[in-house]
Amino acid sequence: MTTPCARAAAVLGCFALVALGLSACEETPTDGLAKPSVATSAESMGGMRALIAAAKKEGALRAIALPRDWANYGGLISGFEKKYGIKVTVEDPLGHSEDEIDALRKSGNRPTAPDVIDVGDTFARQAAAENLLAPYQVAPYDSIPGNQKDAQARWSNNYGGYISIGCDANRVAHCPETFADLLKPEYKGKVALEGAPPRSATAFASVYAAALANGGSFDNVQPGLDFFAELKKRGNFTPVNSNSATVASGRTPISINWDYINLHYVDALRDKGVNWKVAIPFDGSFAQYYALAINKNAPHPAAARLWQEYLFSPEGQNLRLRAYARPVLMDAMRQDGTLDEAAAERLPTVEGTPQFPTDAQLEKAEETVNQGWAKAVSGRPG
Repeated sequence: MTTPCARAAAVLGCFALVALGLSACEETPTDGLAKPSVATSAESMGGMRALIAAAKKEGALRAIALPRDWANYGGLISGFEKKYGIKVTVEDPLGHSEDEIDALRKSGNRPTAPDVIDVGDTFARQAAAENLLAPYQVAPYDSIPGNQKDAQARWSNNYGGYISIGCDANRVAHCPETFADLLKPEYKGKVALEGAPPRSATAFASVYAAALANGGSFDNVQPGLDFFAELKKRGNFTPVNSNSATVASGRTPISINWDYINLHYVDALRDKGVNWKVAIPFDGSFAQYYALAINKNAPHPAAARLWQEYLFSPEGQNLRLRAYARPVLMDAMRQDGTLDEAAAERLPTVEGTPQFPTDAQLEKAEETVNQGWAKAVSGRPG
C-alpha cells in the first residue's frame, strides 16, 4: 500500500514529481488532472510519464485467467514486468470468461480483486451492462476498428483468430479438417472443447462455427447445438476440457480451439513428441476477437491502465502476432511500419474477409446456447 501524501515526506515527493510533470499521488492530483481510478486516458492524468510513475508507485497488477501459453501472455507478462518493474499476479490461470466476470461481481472493493480482465467480447458486453468496467481509451483507441470496441470505451478488442481443429497425428490416423469430418466413427471419444460454452468464450465460438457449418447463420446458432448433440450421441464428444496438459498427455487428441492456440501447441509440444496438426474448417469459418477491460474497482488503477497501454502498443501487439494471434491494430501497424512482417507471414491463409455478428445477434446466440447446451450434451434441460 502506498504511503499517503498527507505525510510530509510524501508531500515533498509529490511536489517533486509534479515539478517533473509526473503526477503519481492518487490522493492529490495536480489541478485539472484525473486520479488513476477515474482516468479515462493517459492524457487525463497528465500523459504517459505520469501514468507510468503512478503505476510504478502501486508496484503490482492483479489479473485472472491468463495462461502463459495463451496468445503469448507469458511473453507479455515478462515484458511488462521487465519494462516497468511491476509484479503481475495471475489468479485461476485456467479460468474462463464467465469466471472473470464472476470475480468482478464478487470482489467489490477488496484489495484481492482483479485489476483487469481478458474475455470474449460477448462477456465484455455483459460486464459493461452490469456497470463493472471503467471507461478508458488507450493511446491508439481511434485506430481500433469501430466494430471492435465499445462506444463508451469500457472495453476494446485486442487480438483474435479463427476457430480451428487441432489433432495429434501420432494418435489419430487421419486428422479431421472440417466439422463434417468430426462426425466420423473413427473419432469416437476424441473430440474436445476448451470449456463449456456458457462459461467459455472459446467454446461458445466453437458452437457458432459449427452452426455456420451446418446451415445456421449469425441469426441462428441452433444448428451448432444440434451438431454437438449429434457428436455426443455418436460418442465422439468428450467432456474433458482441452488445454496444453490434456493435449500433451493425449487425453484430448482432437481439440476445437482458436488457431493461435492450436498453432502454439505445434511449436510448444513438438519436443514432447506431439505431432499436432491444425486445420481451419472451410465449412465453418468463424473469427472473433478478445476484449480487454479494467475493473472499475481495480485495486491498482494506474497499473491496470498502463497494462492496457502496453498490450495495445506496437511491442504488445507484435508479441501477440509472434504467437499467431492477429492483433486488432494489424492494419494500422502495417500502414505505419510498426508491424512485424515476418511474424505476419507465418499466419495461416484464410479465404475471404472475416465477418462478425452484431451485438443483437451475439446476445440472441448467447441466450440460445446458455439455455440449450446442457440439453445438447447431456439430455438435461438448460
